[in-house]
Amino acid sequence: MIIIDVKAEESIDRALKRYKRKHRNIGVIKELRRRKHFTKPSVERRMEILSAKYRAEKFG
Repeated sequence: MIIIDVKAEESIDRALKRYKRKHRNIGVIKELRRRKHFTKPSVERRMEILSAKYRAEKFG
């Protein structure tokens, strides 16, 4: 659970912005989407290798 302490002088909009940033940085939505479908460990590993290979060719 994400807890945001609202300071005395802080506006609600600013606190909401901090909440949204914290929510995005934690990666809640990304984790939910990842857990929606099961992928075999071998498939995950293959995707990691292909991604690393792509990054090496593109940026390395």
